[in-house]
Order: sequence, then structure tokens, then C-alpha cells
Amino acid sequence: MQIKVDRELCTGCQTCIASCPYDAIVMTQDKAFINEYCQLCRACMSACPEGAIKEYTDSPAQDTLGDMTAYKGILVFAEQRDGRIAHVALELLSTGRRLADTLSVQLSAALFGAGEAEAAELIKWGADIVYLCCDNRLMRFNDEPYTELLSKIISEHKPEIVLAGATAVGRSFFPRVAARLHAGLTADCTSLEIEEGTRNLLAIRPAFGGNIMATILCPGTRPQMATVRPKVMKKGSYDTCRKGEIVKIEMPVKAYRTKVVDVVKEDSYFNISLQDAEVIVSGGRGLGNAKGFEMLRELAELLSGTLGASRAAVDEGWIQYGHQVGQTGKTVCPKIYIACGISGAVQHMVGMQSSDIIIAINKNPEAPIFDIANYGIVGDIYEIVPLAIKKIKGEKGL
Repeated sequence: MQIKVDRELCTGCQTCIASCPYDAIVMTQDKAFINEYCQLCRACMSACPEGAIKEYTDSPAQDTLGDMTAYKGILVFAEQRDGRIAHVALELLSTGRRLADTLSVQLSAALFGAGEAEAAELIKWGADIVYLCCDNRLMRFNDEPYTELLSKIISEHKPEIVLAGATAVGRSFFPRVAARLHAGLTADCTSLEIEEGTRNLLAIRPAFGGNIMATILCPGTRPQMATVRPKVMKKGSYDTCRKGEIVKIEMPVKAYRTKVVDVVKEDSYFNISLQDAEVIVSGGRGLGNAKGFEMLRELAELLSGTLGASRAAVDEGWIQYGHQVGQTGKTVCPKIYIACGISGAVQHMVGMQSSDIIIAINKNPEAPIFDIANYGIVGDIYEIVPLAIKKIKGEKGL
């Protein structure tokens, strides 16, 4: 069940806006548009003097914002953290550049809460146009203004494909944008391609616990939207001579229901981000208890790395969720990944199998982790890891 505005009948009188108790009606291209806040109270239907608001029992088969052929180009949401561009944004620009070249269209990026220097960096990483909102209120993520701004950019510039990172930020507000635009969204993609002979996006992602790879299309709506996990795609080339256009946009002047008061970062053993680390030492159920992570922490510190974990170890309460690697945790791609006491469930291997070098330590010679490891050591973790620590300390003269 849906309540929608017939855009041919709508005169833009805005009578319906005052009638909605949920603030679910906004103006888009001088026409009323019902967004994801709609609670189906039907108050707007009786308020509309033109009878332009109607109730539908089936899902929209066509694009609700106009002719699909009007949509051209690729748009990447460039996430920032503390004013600095997130790595996932650069990975998306590389993928977006490839898709844009395949379709012979422009690649644009949307950047909120950062400055012109960061916008210029996005151009050097492959963007043709950057839509920039420098408002300091956007430096800290807030669902409402982010949804409002990105929806406005998409409605005005009509990209046919919109991409975002499958991070805490992307997973929070990107579905709201899709709902507002009545667009199709595929989450947690591991690969993106263009269907041969069409302009349809092939969004590929693991399903059923990683046992199959599903290819998902949204041929009936535009834009086609997808989120991509960090570290599953490589950054492109950096061109200092590359030129592009920076288009400044203003934050909508309105009162939002929520305000970010403070951001509290979780305490952790390390200051190194798990997804940015070049060396990760991970522990699993094979450690037997939480004290085993103290030993792994020492090894990680000696290697200038950080600490990871399997879901089993997190579920046991031995370590915080922020260290979890895998399908329900973080996807990582370090230079060296050391798996200690991790058997190698499919869900874990999805999150780390693209690491440059994988070293597995497990007393079970049949553990699946050995199938993808570059180096495997069969033995007791509590014998092997202390020997490694002793050897490294000796090499460093500690």
C-alpha cells in the first residue's frame, strides 16, 4: 500500500504540506512528493484540492520522478570523517570511474561537511564534478540533513547510478534516500558491472551466508542504488593534473528533528583503524578465553598492527564488536593477516580473503582457513605465538 502524488495533476499549491502530521510531504521540482515518513493516515488525500494524491495497492513499476531516459551519469557519496575523506570513498571513485567510462558518462561525487581542498582531492582521484556542502554542521553525521541533501542532488541532476559505502554512515541514511526516491537499493555489494547491451547495473553480493553469489538488477526504476563494503575494491590512480568542477550547494534552511550533541569513540587497544591497518592479528574461538587476546595484542604491537577477531570470539564476550572481521563485521585487506585459532567459517573468510598474505595458526590440520592461507602452521597457539613474540623481540633488540 502506498500514497503517491500524481505529478501531472499536482499544481504545487502546498496545501497538502500543512495537512500532514508527520512532515512526510516535501516539494520536489515544484511538485509535492511523499517521502518515507508517510504513515498512511490519508489526511493529505482529502486536503488536496486537485485530487492529485492517490492510494495505490501495488508497487510502482516505473520511476516516480520522471522519464528514466533522463537519468545519466554516476554519483558517488564521498563519506568524510573529521573533515578527511574516508578510504571507502576513494575505492568507490575507482569503481564509479570504470562504470562511467563503460557508459560514456560523467562521474560525480557528493561531499558534505568538508572543504574545497578535500573536494579537489576527489577530482584527482577520478571525479568530474563534486557537489560540495561546506556547512560545519555536516561534519558530524546526521541522518536527516544528509538524506535531504543527497535526495536534492539526485532529484536535480538525475544520475542513473548512485553508490555509497556500506559503513555505519551509509547503512544508516542511504536506505532513507532510496525510500524517498522510490528507487531500488542493493546492499553490501562485492562487485558492480554493467549488463551487456543495456544500462542496467549488475549488483553482485553474497547471499545465504556467503554460500551463493546473487546478481541483483533494478531495471524498472532510476536511480539504481548500491552500497559497497570497504576494502573489497581497490583505489584507482591519483592524477595531480586532473581537472574538474566543484559545485557548491547550500544546506536546506529548516528545523531538523535530531541534533548530534556529541560523538563518543569506543575505547580500544589501538588507535589504528581495523580497515586501515597493514597488519592484523586475529583471534578466534580456539584461544579458549579472553586472556588469549592479551598475547595477540603483544604480537600486534610488535608488528605495528592492530587486533582483529572472529564472530565467535566476539559472541563469547572476549573482545569488542569493533574488532570483528567478517560478513557481519568489517571487511579488511591488510598486507599481512595472521589468523590465530580461527577455523575459517565462510562468513569470516569473506571479510579477509583479499589480504595480501594470510598466515594461519590452528591445531586442526583440516581447518578450512588453511585452504586460503599462504602460510599455515599446525600447532598450539599458546606455544607458537610466544615463540614468535620472543623471536621478534630478539630481532628488535628488546
